[in-house]
Amino acid sequence: MPVAARGSAEGSSEQVVAFVRRLIERGRLKPGDRLPAERDLATRIGVSRPTVRAGLHSLAALGVVHSKHGSGTYIPDGPPALRTEPLSFLAALHGFTRDEMHEARRILEVGASGLAAERATSEQLATLADEVAGMFASLAERQVFLVHDVNFHRGVAAASGNPIIAALVEMVSAMYYERRVQTVARAAESDMKDAAEAHRRIYRAIKTRDVDAARQHMNAHLIQASDHQSRELGDEPEVPMLPPPPAAPPVQRRSPPPRARRSASRSTRR
Repeated sequence: MPVAARGSAEGSSEQVVAFVRRLIERGRLKPGDRLPAERDLATRIGVSRPTVRAGLHSLAALGVVHSKHGSGTYIPDGPPALRTEPLSFLAALHGFTRDEMHEARRILEVGASGLAAERATSEQLATLADEVAGMFASLAERQVFLVHDVNFHRGVAAASGNPIIAALVEMVSAMYYERRVQTVARAAESDMKDAAEAHRRIYRAIKTRDVDAARQHMNAHLIQASDHQSRELGDEPEVPMLPPPPAAPPVQRRSPPPRARRSASRSTRR
């Protein structure tokens, strides 16, 4: 029976959000499921189709649904993910600083690395090894290096086995990437090598199930990373963390040549 729209023939987008939430809570919508068509949702909820669309846009902003062109609207499959836009708005509004971001990363990622040392699967370890190998193979390509760097940290968070930690690290990592991509071209070669070595130490500690070492190496690396970025900025005053321009194209991840990857992989696993 449709839910009556009170006070307006159009209804409210909150009714749409509440309706979908109830379906999820009752187990009638699960990851990967397709939502009913807009017309069906409008009839079942008792609102107009524009109201349904507004509600779906709100859910998409929360990362609860996503649209596939020509197919419909779906509940995302796979691990949970938090969208970065709300945090970017807060950063612009409240002027989050670089030091605050690095502090947040230490709080999240030091603990995540310890959990990863306890819980990482063989596939997750292989992913971390590949990212470290990619860093060594792309020392001369700083933006490619940065992609491997960020993906390594995402991989550690995923290996923690805690989807909440993984989602939070994903959100903060996206902000870090958008800020660091503006300065990484100025990174010193010695800093790049230090960072690659730091990631290899973290990987080896996780691989050997050394929880304390994984936490210590991650903490030391994040402190070092903050110093590296300060040098990249030179004497520039720290500015609030603003969201990137919406038209900025993402950096394409490119694989290193096969020979370089194999050589780096052997170095990583020694």
